[in-house]
Amino acid sequence: MGVLRVMTWNVWWRFGPMWVARHEVIGQTLRAVAPDVVALQEVWGTRATNQVVALGAELGLHGAYAGPSYPPATDVARDPRDAGVEMGIGLLSRWEITGWRVVQMPARHRAFDPVAVVATIAHPVASLHVVVGCLEYDPAYNDDRLAQAALLASLATDPALDGPLPVVVAGDLNAPPDSPLLRPLSDVLTDAWVAGDGDPAVVTAPAEAGPELLGQRIDHVYFRPGMFNRPVTVTEASTAGDSVNGITPSDHRAVVCSLGF
Repeated sequence: MGVLRVMTWNVWWRFGPMWVARHEVIGQTLRAVAPDVVALQEVWGTRATNQVVALGAELGLHGAYAGPSYPPATDVARDPRDAGVEMGIGLLSRWEITGWRVVQMPARHRAFDPVAVVATIAHPVASLHVVVGCLEYDPAYNDDRLAQAALLASLATDPALDGPLPVVVAGDLNAPPDSPLLRPLSDVLTDAWVAGDGDPAVVTAPAEAGPELLGQRIDHVYFRPGMFNRPVTVTEASTAGDSVNGITPSDHRAVVCSLGF
């Protein structure tokens, strides 16, 4: 039986006064957790480089980046020195990333086109497929969030991804596990946190989250078996992201789930 350790983490872009120090603590946390694959949200990107490439080089991991993603510049105040720095999503992997398909998500209420990605990873057993996304968070635009969840579910259930390994969806979905906005995912995929007997009261949302999200687990790992009669078990459901030397790496907690297959 093989085990795949999956982590998803919103790393809070360049927000806050100590983002350089936070980047170092993010790297320390990833090194300590030692996941096989890491879905990242709110990573920064410039024309020259991006945070995923930087972390990958520091940790000896393969990395890929795509943007733009949430939150849009019009919603959250940013340091003027960061003008032109994009908000994106990414993936780090122990194994080579051999496929990277960027998919535009529906966003009728926004003036930009947020993206999701479908990654293919050269796992030693077979191709591993991971879908990464960060969904709309404003309750005024719940129709977009629902449509985006449906898109992630459709991407994950594409028969082209069938195979010996589980198909994974991971990201900041900006909705608690029992939200009807996540029904498109929960109808066809398994919530790894629940399957792994994770604490139902765990909180991953930031303290500044709106009332709909405050005090909730909004960062998720879902999966489906890659083929008939290939059961998947979850042997771990935990969080990460404690402060190191007084520096908190992100306003979100990371979710870590180990999938046995």
